[in-house]
Amino acid sequence: MAVKLYELAGANPDLRFSPYCWRTRFALAHKGLAVDGVAWRFTDKAAIAFSGQTKVPVMVDGDQTVSDSWAIAEYLEHTYPDKPALFPNGRAHARFINAWADGVAQAGIGRLIVSDVHDVLAEKDQAYFTATREAFFGQKLTEVTAGRETRVLEWRRCLQPLRTILRTQPWIGGESPDYGDYILAGTLQWARCTSRFELLESNDAASAWFARVLDLFDGLGRRAVTV
Repeated sequence: MAVKLYELAGANPDLRFSPYCWRTRFALAHKGLAVDGVAWRFTDKAAIAFSGQTKVPVMVDGDQTVSDSWAIAEYLEHTYPDKPALFPNGRAHARFINAWADGVAQAGIGRLIVSDVHDVLAEKDQAYFTATREAFFGQKLTEVTAGRETRVLEWRRCLQPLRTILRTQPWIGGESPDYGDYILAGTLQWARCTSRFELLESNDAASAWFARVLDLFDGLGRRAVTV
């Protein structure tokens, strides 16, 4: 029986773009679990009310309901110990990657693509998104992303720790990918699915690493619908 996963979708229901949902998608594929994805939108709060949450991902595995990408990863590791480990280097390792991706890499990306994200949303979600994000940033969405062609150069520098470790190992997890890789890849997939703005240069080691993640699991990430 497939795991049911509620995922954030755009106007096109096949456009699934949440960075947190992508972390979970990669984690489920790593564990070799089949997934039945359910398109969900910001204003569909009632659809996941059974979980006690107002945000996705929400995963239903049999009679178990789990929300939050980190909690889902821990659940998968505990529930399926016979499957490939998500945390072979320990949770502390992945927890740091999670905090860094959220607070640095993802926060920076938001200021580069937020107006593009608005444009892929269903009409019923656009007003909600505009109101909540403009309140958060204290600016109009187009003002947030203004000048991004120059500002992206500063953002690229935040990935230097990734480039440094890639000099001696192919993955964040070492010789093989682990949940740390999926955390950062989910963040980059958010931008890849919603925006045509080029975050990474083609000759960047970080770009080559991301391409390898997209090719995992028979091209799971690469097959995603994008704008």
